[in-house]
Amino acid sequence: MCGISGILSLVGQKIDRKDIIKLNNKIEHRGPDAEGNFVEGNIALAHRRLSILDPKNIISNQPFFYSNRYVLVFNGEIYNYIEIRKQLKELGYLFDTNSDTEVLLKAYLEWGEECLNIFNGMWAFAIWDRIDKTLFCSRDRFGIKPLYWVKK
Repeated sequence: MCGISGILSLVGQKIDRKDIIKLNNKIEHRGPDAEGNFVEGNIALAHRRLSILDPKNIISNQPFFYSNRYVLVFNGEIYNYIEIRKQLKELGYLFDTNSDTEVLLKAYLEWGEECLNIFNGMWAFAIWDRIDKTLFCSRDRFGIKPLYWVKK
């Protein structure tokens, strides 16, 4: 099942780690097997993991980091990730995992928002760019995986 949570201050207020931990604990029922969080300045992202497919693979734990620039929290499954991975490999991308998580992030790096047109599956995710200070969030077309946000 898994679950993600996040806090972004639009006025630049620093996020306290205990706030994202408290928020993430509210969805413990969605993922009691592992948890992780990322806090940096005015953003915090967190993940709860239910280990079904790879219960011993800690590489799948999140947040998922790439190139010390991108931070991803992801809930769901990209059904066609093997085909997308093959396409990305042909474009020169290398992979450290066999997960759809890494494929999702690298598809975003290659195609930007257009990656959503390629994905077949159910998802909710957030990608934070630590250099550009941008947040990209998406949920699947039918809203199978929840993604709620509030502007304060």
